[in-house]
Amino acid sequence: MSAQPVQPHQLPPAPAAAAKFRTRIVRHDAADRWLPAFDRDWAAALEESRATYDLTALHEVVREWQGRLDTAPAVAALIASGFEDTDTVALEDVIGTRR
Repeated sequence: MSAQPVQPHQLPPAPAAAAKFRTRIVRHDAADRWLPAFDRDWAAALEESRATYDLTALHEVVREWQGRLDTAPAVAALIASGFEDTDTVALEDVIGTRR
């Protein structure tokens, strides 16, 4: 039996990917909320990378924000369509109350 990685191998993002995502965030409608969040995530990943000499944290920030930016139009369309999400169930109704 051969050992297989749990997750498929992903190529690292391009060196300028973070700058490109930051530019996309600046142009986005939610830039006032997203830009500080991206900058905070990026700064934390930079600090971790400096301390560990590992670029994984930076790659994860780029992949996470790529997902957010790529799905933002679909989320906006769902909200604009009048999607009603008030039919939720209280967690206490599912698992009961804590005693």
